[in-house]
Amino acid sequence: MTESPVIARTISERTLLSLAFALLILEGYDLAALGVTLPSMLADPGFGLSTSSGGIAGAVTALGMLVGAALGGILSHRAGPRRLLVVAIVLLPLGMLTCAVAPSAGMFIAGRAVVGIGMGIVPPTLLALVTDLSVVGRRSRNVGIAMAGIALGGLSAPLIAAALLPAASFRWIYVVGAVPALLVIPFVIRLLPESPVHLIRAGRIDEAHDLTSAMDLPLPVLDDEGPRGLGLRALFRPGLCAVTVLFWLMAACALLLVFGVTAWLPTIMQTAGFELGSALLLTAVVAVGAGVGMVVGGKVADAVGPKLVTVIAFGAGAASLILIAQGPPLWALLPLMLVCGFGLNGTQALINAFVLARYPAALRGTGLSWTLAVGRTGAMLGPIIGAAVLSSGLAVQWNFYAFAIVGVIGAGLALAIPATARADASDRPSA
Repeated sequence: MTESPVIARTISERTLLSLAFALLILEGYDLAALGVTLPSMLADPGFGLSTSSGGIAGAVTALGMLVGAALGGILSHRAGPRRLLVVAIVLLPLGMLTCAVAPSAGMFIAGRAVVGIGMGIVPPTLLALVTDLSVVGRRSRNVGIAMAGIALGGLSAPLIAAALLPAASFRWIYVVGAVPALLVIPFVIRLLPESPVHLIRAGRIDEAHDLTSAMDLPLPVLDDEGPRGLGLRALFRPGLCAVTVLFWLMAACALLLVFGVTAWLPTIMQTAGFELGSALLLTAVVAVGAGVGMVVGGKVADAVGPKLVTVIAFGAGAASLILIAQGPPLWALLPLMLVCGFGLNGTQALINAFVLARYPAALRGTGLSWTLAVGRTGAMLGPIIGAAVLSSGLAVQWNFYAFAIVGVIGAGLALAIPATARADASDRPSA
């Protein structure tokens, strides 16, 4: 009796991007939820959250993301990205519901840690999978389109908060985030295929061949040293050591900006004299700028390379923060907020595309996971720095200047990274 051949699950590019976009909407919403609910939680004396513990909640979220990203780097080449994504997506609603029902600040912070672990696993694992399943000339574009989901999620959170708060409890913001996360799990299990890179690494060559043939992709040829153990030795081999260190430092700058500004922007704008509703709507404008920047920046990166676009994005973010600090009129503030979104949140999407383009196929998932894991140290510092400046008594402008300095440093680091890599075997057409 002969065994029936295993038929590899395939997916169209449109379905792949739609699913990745939806998953990263959840990521963006969960990330922005803390910032848009902090003013309400700080105003509730019974909840027991202070400015300093609000900064800790943001830092703990980032710490969870560090742990999650490190787990992704260790486990993605063992369990496969598809299985790892299913586990991570279960953690997101679990953590959000914990935040929704938390009776005190302590349990709320614990819920944010769970959310952080899930958010740490999802982006590097998912984006490496999108890259593996994308045509070579559209990889940066597809990463940018998927990452725009984070911007839409970040846009949704302040808009929903502006509609519900302060009349309703902040807890509803977390319930709204948990429900779609539960609903998307069956679609991930049913539709998402395994990475051809992982199939080859697992010895499932026929499945990898069928998958790449059906999707008109090159069959990966893993003639590079793949990750083992923690996956760090391969990232620090000759020719990649300096690149890895620079990516880690650059990601730390980018995530410090994303987490610091996202956590405290509504509160900073209130300090600058805006009502809560107006502050939340201005935060939404930042998310719009991030989304547009991710898609457009991804397309440009495919044409000119992600390095140049990343440098420009860091510089644009820093310049916009300095100009916002001058208190411009509303007609000038709105476009500056758009540019700020591109230069802060959009920069992280471009860094992801840069990392995925720079490392060889066998190291994409591990390289991005460790880049984001180490980068979470910046994410942990961002909310704490924001809280420190906000409570220091300094003029409100310093809330913007502090983050602008980090943007300039990030641009310098991006400029120092060698952009040229040898041709990846996985990019060669299969025989």
